[in-house]
Amino acid sequence: MPRTAPPTRPSATAATFALVALVVAVAVGGLWWVQNKDQPSGSGDSSTAAADEGDRPATGDDDRDDPADGGRGDGSDADPGLGETAEEIAAQDFPEDPRVLVISIDGLGSAWVSKSSTPTLADLLAQGAGTLNARTEVEKTVTLPNHTGMVTGLRVSARNGGHGVTWNETSERTVAPGTESVFSAIDDAGGSSAVFAGKEKFEMWGRAWPGTIDQLEIDDDQPALVTEAVSDLLKDDHDLVFLHLAGPDSAGHHSGWGSRAYLDAVTEADADVDRVVSAIVADPDLAEEVVVIVTADHGGVPGSTHHSQRTQPENYTIPFVVWGPGITPGDLYARNPDYRDPGTRQPGYAGPQPVRNGDVANLVTDLLGIDPVPGSRLNADQDLDVD
Repeated sequence: MPRTAPPTRPSATAATFALVALVVAVAVGGLWWVQNKDQPSGSGDSSTAAADEGDRPATGDDDRDDPADGGRGDGSDADPGLGETAEEIAAQDFPEDPRVLVISIDGLGSAWVSKSSTPTLADLLAQGAGTLNARTEVEKTVTLPNHTGMVTGLRVSARNGGHGVTWNETSERTVAPGTESVFSAIDDAGGSSAVFAGKEKFEMWGRAWPGTIDQLEIDDDQPALVTEAVSDLLKDDHDLVFLHLAGPDSAGHHSGWGSRAYLDAVTEADADVDRVVSAIVADPDLAEEVVVIVTADHGGVPGSTHHSQRTQPENYTIPFVVWGPGITPGDLYARNPDYRDPGTRQPGYAGPQPVRNGDVANLVTDLLGIDPVPGSRLNADQDLDVD
């Protein structure tokens, strides 16, 4: 005869389910708290929405970089936040002879930006023109296609006039024929550029636009790379310096977006931004000349170790901020009625556009006072207003 438990005693199975439910509830609540504490204003609600259809993305382009391919900056010699001097610089007139520094924080989705985890970026958002609801390229939410969009002002799909970089690894391939870049536009105007990147795949830029990048440094040691970029700003006179920080992306692939390792890498990258901006603030000439743009190539879904699903809001929602002398503080959408805040959606390329990381190329040309990148489509009228 089967033995039954006394009716007053809960079953072991029920107790186990109750314990599991409690553990899951605590874990989910803790993740929500990490993502939402001290969140600056300006980000859209990313809880829902499917993206508009762009070109169907190719498969097999998951950005699974080795953790060693990118490094992590420790930010050990940087104090969080920028202070009153940076605020005074932001109140100055726009420079007569401007220079531009672009910093791309690889893998930094807007969900991970907060006053506590990214105090420097929060300061730049408060003192500059920015939004936490900018967008990636429509077709891809991976590294090389989005960074190439940043420097060409083009979408990805070559058959629709894009730059054609659909892959995300080091290869012998290059951009679609005839594709120009911000580097070639600056070179044509008699200027010069420098690039400091944390992943080997960026060597493609040197092959795509030979002779137009004065200095192209690739180093997976992030602190060393930041030191090289700071030295370049202080010693050279490049019109454009492009700095790529790979740490958050590398940590996300290794440990997952939202993991302790990822959050540490975000904080370290923010401290490295502080290192660079503090060097600008401390130098009278740089403080009068350099405008800083900070953005990202993609984000990541909490708990995931990849970000190739282009319809996920956590993957396509990124920060975009411009700071420096003559830059008027405020929300970019409020200042630019021709650009449309997309809420939680990823609009296609038809109709009013959100602020995109691909706007960087022609924001740079506009700030430098030169013609737009030939053949570019994003911000081609140089109408993204920041000053």
